[in-house]
Amino acid sequence: MRNIFYIFIGGGLGSVLRFLISNYTQKLWSVNSFPMGTFVVNIVGCFLIGILSSYFLKVDNYLKFLLITGFCGGFTTFSTFSAENYSLWQNGNFSVLIFYILASVLVGLAAVFLGFQVAKN
Repeated sequence: MRNIFYIFIGGGLGSVLRFLISNYTQKLWSVNSFPMGTFVVNIVGCFLIGILSSYFLKVDNYLKFLLITGFCGGFTTFSTFSAENYSLWQNGNFSVLIFYILASVLVGLAAVFLGFQVAKN
């Protein structure tokens, strides 16, 4: 139960920071409708999950729940997606890696489209 609390706190902090950084970045640097705020958050999240995972996945303590699952998960799920892909690459699962990337992007886009269609009706 304690781990869920740490995930909850980290996720809340990550979500708030994502909102602040994304909005500030988008206002500061608007490039032809390119979602720069989200892009920056996703890349920073990937960098953070790389740093945090290299240390905290080796030890079993609450910080991995607070910082990796909670904070990075609330900050951006793209970081988790990228870390999973890196793991597949390291393990030589290239066919799964390619399938996961393509399926995630294509099915994700299709799900957004479907969601819009359902909401219109």
